[in-house]
Amino acid sequence: MDIFETLARRHSYRGEFTNAPVSRDDFVKILQAGIDAPSGCNAQSTSFVAIDDPLLIQSIANMLDRPYTRTAKAMIACVCDKTPARPGSEAVYYKEDAGAAVENMLLAVTALGYATVWLQGAISGEIATRIARLLSVPEKKELLVLLPVGVPKSEGKPNPKRPFGQRVAFNKYSF
Repeated sequence: MDIFETLARRHSYRGEFTNAPVSRDDFVKILQAGIDAPSGCNAQSTSFVAIDDPLLIQSIANMLDRPYTRTAKAMIACVCDKTPARPGSEAVYYKEDAGAAVENMLLAVTALGYATVWLQGAISGEIATRIARLLSVPEKKELLVLLPVGVPKSEGKPNPKRPFGQRVAFNKYSF
């Protein structure tokens, strides 16, 4: 599928996954897509914990009981380094870096025939802390996003988008 079809087909999948595994080769491709994302000052502040151990997935599902966590065959935890991007600067870009990495992975997931949902608010606070401990994430790092991955049991589709003309204005803001 070409990039524009992938963009149009990407959606947040909140249903159950089938029992089909996520192949290690595909999982590596998805993770590489995250690594290939741009980052502020090339700080590369986002790292990933690739989770495919069924016991770890079950432990996370016990903390975040949703159809997509209970049946996921793989998960990706996006871990951020909140250190300033340049020495002597206070500028941090970890949220932007993570957003770019996650979007790349969402597109890779779609292109390879899998599905996922971007979990950020659902894992904030105590749940994020507990998952981070489970995954041995250092306390100075932040678990920001979790992506459960699998083969969708049902076909999802993207939510409708407002028309182009309601979201884009050329040369000046006119909405």
